Amino acid sequence: MGIPISQMLAVAGYVLKQKAAGNKKFPLVLMLEPLFRCNLSCAGCGKIRYPAEVLRQQLTPEQCFHAAEECGAPMVSIPGGEPLLHPRISEIVEGLIARGRYVYLCTNALILKKKLELFTPSRFFTINVHLDGGRKQHDRSVGREGAYDIAVEAIQESVRRGFRVTTNTTVFSDSDPASVRQFFDEVMELGVEGMTISPGYQYEKAPDQEHFLSIAETRRLFKAVLSGRKKSWKFNQSPLFLEFLAGSREYDCTPWGMPGYSIFGWQKPCYLLQDGYCETFAELLEQTEWESYGRRSGNPRCAGCMVHSGFEASAVNDTFGSLKGLRDTIRAIRTDAE
Repeated sequence: MGIPISQMLAVAGYVLKQKAAGNKKFPLVLMLEPLFRCNLSCAGCGKIRYPAEVLRQQLTPEQCFHAAEECGAPMVSIPGGEPLLHPRISEIVEGLIARGRYVYLCTNALILKKKLELFTPSRFFTINVHLDGGRKQHDRSVGREGAYDIAVEAIQESVRRGFRVTTNTTVFSDSDPASVRQFFDEVMELGVEGMTISPGYQYEKAPDQEHFLSIAETRRLFKAVLSGRKKSWKFNQSPLFLEFLAGSREYDCTPWGMPGYSIFGWQKPCYLLQDGYCETFAELLEQTEWESYGRRSGNPRCAGCMVHSGFEASAVNDTFGSLKGLRDTIRAIRTDAE
């Protein structure tokens, strides 16, 4: 696996502590969006389509720190928008690390090389670069020729400077299994710590609504991609979540596992759906009608979702929820290492 032992132990300790306290709903990763501005307009994302007055707004470092302390999740993912456009992003990262959080800065890497000097390598800090496949696939996905080459160069420079680096890949219905497998080879040759991968979710604001995957399509694609996986491939995510994507296990969504916080507040019910906002994390837990979400609820907006932000927490909860779950996880890790 592409996750350091120290991070795995920190997350395991946190989850076991929550379970010992009898907490049934607790966050694993805070999805912290300090701004929605971006220097790309990707076909599968609608964030850049907010009105100009919204795109000009951003969270202060103090608001980011308060959100992290409110929910208490051990990991913080900073997506966007493009977080490197925030003028105080280094202060936000440093402050979260000082509070003991493992921070994943999610970036398209277009301006990463010139921003690297703002950061210091740390076991608590990971640069998570968005790559939606090989050169042709990625450039088409983000709508900019040459974006792949810029990102690869930034990854190589980040690795050279000693940063933890992972990649973040969203696959769509036009993804070819053989091409995805070749892409994995190319990514690992760059020296990254690991890869994260997830099927795209059907954002209502996204300009391209034709290439989101159905559940059946997701399972077929991931079964083909992950069957006979190579020893050189390292994934920075739960091995049980990968089995879920390939159709070998079933989970319902854990929407509170990766809560979203932005300039609007705490997003109901999850990072992906917008059914209102709460001022505090406690209000999010208490006021959201959780039974109305997830595939088992019958909510049509949840029917085709298999995204990591909804289901990876379910997989982690399975790992620590029973001896069988722990045994299955150990088995999956050992299989990956063989």
